[in-house]
Amino acid sequence: MVRRKKIAFLLIPLFVFFAYLFLYLPMLVLVTFSFNDSPISLKWVGFTLKWYKNILASPEILNALWVSLIVAFGATTLSLLLGTFFVLSSRWWKGSFLYHIFYTNIILPDIILAVSILSIFTFFKIPLGYGSLIAGHTVIGLGFVVPIIKARFNELDPALTEASLDLGAGYIKTFFSVLLPLLTPALIASGLLVFTLSLDDFLVAFFCSSPTVQTLSVYVYSMIKAIVDPTINAISTCLLFVSSILVLLLSFFKVMDRVISNE
Repeated sequence: MVRRKKIAFLLIPLFVFFAYLFLYLPMLVLVTFSFNDSPISLKWVGFTLKWYKNILASPEILNALWVSLIVAFGATTLSLLLGTFFVLSSRWWKGSFLYHIFYTNIILPDIILAVSILSIFTFFKIPLGYGSLIAGHTVIGLGFVVPIIKARFNELDPALTEASLDLGAGYIKTFFSVLLPLLTPALIASGLLVFTLSLDDFLVAFFCSSPTVQTLSVYVYSMIKAIVDPTINAISTCLLFVSSILVLLLSFFKVMDRVISNE
C-alpha cells in the first residue's frame, strides 16, 4: 500500500507535467517561429520582426481585425445589456427554469450552436454580415454573462435597494446609484470574458460570416488553406497575447468581485 502511494506520488506530477507540455508546447513553438527569419518555418535561421510588419502592411488583415473588434464590442455590449436586464427582471417572477436556457450555451458544442444559429438566419432569410456575427456571438455571450451577473445579484442585500426607494429615489436612480456600482465588478468580468471568447471564436464566425465580412479567425483559416505563411504565426501570437491579458484582467475583476461581495 505504501509502495503504491509512492508510485502515485511520482506518477501524478509527471502525468500533469506531460499534459501541460502537450497543451502548451505547440503555443511555445508557434510564438518562437513567429520571430524566425525563414519563410518555411521548419528551421531556425535568425531573429526577425518582418512577419509582424506584414500584419500592419496588409489591408486584408487589418480589415479582418477591424471586423473582429466591431463584432466583439457589439456582442459584449448586447450581452451585458440583455443579461443585466434579464437578471434584474427575474426579481419580479418566480422560477429558475429560464436560466437553464443560458447554461446550454456552455454545455452544447460550438458546432451545434453555430449550425443552429445559421439555420435560424437561413429560415428567416436574414443576410449574413455584421448583424449575424454580432447576434451569434451575443447568443454565446449570454451563456456566460447571465450566470455571472445572477450570482452577484443574488448576493446583494435587498435592504439596500429598499432603503434607496424608501428615501425617495426612483427605480432609475436606484439602479444607477445602488445596483450598478455593486454589479460593476461582475459586469466587467463577464464583459472581458465575452470579448475574449468573441475574438477567439471560429465556428460561429465561420458559419455566420459572409464573403465580404470575415473575422480575423476566419481570415487566418482561409490563409492556411491557401499557403503556409509565417505571418499566420505572428497573427496567432498577437491573439494569444491579447487573450492572455484579457484573462488576467478577468481573474483580477473576479477577485475584486469576491472581495466586494464579502464586505
